[in-house]
Order: sequence, then C-alpha cells, then structure tokens
Amino acid sequence: MKWAKQRRARTLVISVAIVATLAALVALLSIIAKKRGTTMLTLQKGAPTGTPQPSKPQNSSGENQPTPPVFASPGSNVNPSDSRMPSNEPGKLIIPVAGVRPEQLQDTFSEARSEGRLHDAIDIRAPQGTAVIAAADGEIVKLFHSERGGTTIYQMSTDGKFVYYYAHLDRYAEGLAEGHFAKQGETIAYVGDSGNAGPGNYHLHFSIAEISSPKDFWHGVNINPYPLLRK
Repeated sequence: MKWAKQRRARTLVISVAIVATLAALVALLSIIAKKRGTTMLTLQKGAPTGTPQPSKPQNSSGENQPTPPVFASPGSNVNPSDSRMPSNEPGKLIIPVAGVRPEQLQDTFSEARSEGRLHDAIDIRAPQGTAVIAAADGEIVKLFHSERGGTTIYQMSTDGKFVYYYAHLDRYAEGLAEGHFAKQGETIAYVGDSGNAGPGNYHLHFSIAEISSPKDFWHGVNINPYPLLRK
C-alpha cells in the first residue's frame, strides 16, 4: 500500500508539472502574439497611403545604396524645383559632326517635342556613318542605349562642370569605352537614326548641360549649343 501511495504521489507531481509547463507556454505565446500584433498595428498606422514603393537596395554592409539613375538627355532630367539658369558656359567648342560648317547649323533648341517637352538640344543633320567627333576635351563617363536617345554618349568637361550628350548614334568608334579621355576632334561615334529619331532621319542630337556635381552628371541645366558652336 505504501508503495502504491508513493506511485500515485509521483504521478500527481508529474501531472502538475506538465500542466504548469503547458500553462507557462500558453502565456508566453500569448505575450509574443500581443507584441507582434502591436508592432503590425504600429507599422500600419505609420505606413503611407497609396502604392507602396520598393525599398532601396542594400549592399553587404546593410547600407542603403542610391537608386540607379535613369539615363536620358541631361535636360530631360532637370529637377522640376530647379529654377537655376546656367551660370557659366564651356570653353571653345567645335561642331561635333565632321564636315559640317557653322552656317549649316539650325537652332532647334526651343522647338517643341512630344509630351510637352522642349528639344533643349540641336539636331545636326549628316549622312549615316558620318564621323561624330568630340566637341571638347573630356572623359567619356557613360555609354548608354535608351528608347528615346538610342545609342548615346555622355562626355564630361575637364573641369567637371558640363556634360556633352550625343544621341541617335549609329555606332560607337571602335574601342571606345567608359573612362576614355577623348581629345577635341577625336572620332567617338558615327551619325545614325537610333532611338526615336525615325528610320532614315540621320542626325546627331547634341546637347550641353551645366551640372552641379560630376557624380550626378545626368541632371543639369541646359545650355543652347547653337551660339556656342557658331563662335
């Protein structure tokens, strides 16, 4: 009998322990659920309305990296709040299409374009395959293919204050690469009709933009190339 009582006692103690453990587990899960619910509620209250925006990409250290730029004509990337006027102008430039004379240029800088845009550049007409030459000394900072501009080149002035943009190219000069320092008059590409130029509409779209920072060369304030190329 004594042995049976001890066995029942041990069973009772174990049962109580199991019940206590289950109760503690339930209580812990309840606390976690409440905290999680509070966090979600806080996030929902703080979240902006409208379509959520994707988070910025992070590098291996967890730091946010800048959103990759959408390259286009520097003028089409002007910040709407930027009311600056060009404060300077580049030095002596040459016409960036071989064989074109100053009197052949047309001022198309202020012409209207689709979607309410201004041209903010000049079109220099020439046969397909005519050499496109560097208007000034400067580094080739970007070779880019876009829907509007087609095959394009971004060249930065030696002082880092201006970007020269060449668009609708047929192709690049052989061996041309980003980082190359092009000398004024050097062949860098060939006239074409790529992008939205239209089939057979062979010309060079050439623009100049004054920039605030060499690291932000795709944003700038446009300068009319026409009077600069006729000096």
